[in-house]
Amino acid sequence: MPTPLPTLGLHHVALNVSDLKACLHFYVDLLGMTIQWQPDEDNVYLTSGNDNLALHRSADNIKGPQHLDHIGFFIESPAEVDKWYTFLREHQITLKTSPRNHRDGAYSFYCLDPDGNTVQLIYYPSYSK
Repeated sequence: MPTPLPTLGLHHVALNVSDLKACLHFYVDLLGMTIQWQPDEDNVYLTSGNDNLALHRSADNIKGPQHLDHIGFFIESPAEVDKWYTFLREHQITLKTSPRNHRDGAYSFYCLDPDGNTVQLIYYPSYSK
């Protein structure tokens, strides 16, 4: 299979947090980010323009200093997401999920980088070309 088009850049970082209220205060009130979307009481998506910081309330106590949930890369179209999925599968990359539609109209899948970090390849209708 031919190589898919390059990503459109880093879109977001997602953090697991134990105190969502305190984190919202820090990122919104102190750093000036705005709430882009809050689908429920445990998840909030912040922005300062053309970026996204996702905060996910951790159901259990976070152990250690690492709270990264995943990083996400913009992809141009749903068809390109599917191409990336096939391409990475063919290169023996560990795939955590299959491509799927999200509540906000996005389309994505998750995989692991060689060091075990979760990476999301995602198409957003409102951000992508």
